[in-house]
Amino acid sequence: MSAVRIRRLWKEYGRQVVLENISLDVESGEFVTIIGASGCGKTTLLRILLGEERQTRGEVLLDGEPLPDEPGPDRGVVFQKYSVFPHMTALRNVMVGEEFARAPLTARLFGSARRETRQRALDMLAAVGLANAGDKYPSELSGGMQQRLAIAQALMRRPRILLLDEPFGALDPGIRADMHELILDLWSKLRLTIFMTSHDIKESFYLGGRVIVLDRVRKDPHEPELYGACITYDLPLRRGRNDPRRLAGAAGPDARATGAGTGPEIPV
Repeated sequence: MSAVRIRRLWKEYGRQVVLENISLDVESGEFVTIIGASGCGKTTLLRILLGEERQTRGEVLLDGEPLPDEPGPDRGVVFQKYSVFPHMTALRNVMVGEEFARAPLTARLFGSARRETRQRALDMLAAVGLANAGDKYPSELSGGMQQRLAIAQALMRRPRILLLDEPFGALDPGIRADMHELILDLWSKLRLTIFMTSHDIKESFYLGGRVIVLDRVRKDPHEPELYGACITYDLPLRRGRNDPRRLAGAAGPDARATGAGTGPEIPV
């Protein structure tokens, strides 16, 4: 059974059709990149997978069950704009999701529960290269560091699915390359299922093990909102065992051969 199964999905806003007749099966551990022109519905599809929006027609199944109507801990998300709390330190930003989940009224943990959550948050900060930034506020961090913080925040609750909405679009090329290696390393070690939108075709083919192209095939110049985007290409990418990318299923000798397994310990 596929981890995520989408069947005959449509999304409409009144007379505006954004997505039409989307069907897709994604196995656990796949890295799927979604590309297409601006306004073709890439972010809308991610928002449906997150649970922020509902499809107009069709079904979305997670492990064979209908996707919940709201976001949950099984799905983490990172946006292009650094979605962190500016009034909290980096450490508190990573801890807060766990605190709200375990103490929804006060968002505060005490005793052993707080010590355990704090240590996991410190480990997660170390895993994304922010071991020495726990007491800093987002305004004191660079753009790349803020995005690393957003990734740590998204992964703290151990999601099975990570949704990335053009997460590296605002970063300089050098920092962007570092972030590519970080996300591949996290993907391999945590065995995540990842959906990522991007405008960068090169980035999409480098990171993704599978590239989905969305486009509007049917067009009416008099009523441009009448038709939505559908999947025009679904491209599985074959990787050699010595490819520098970390493959989702890599473990043991293959993982060691590609360099996976090195770097900071990642809490699981």
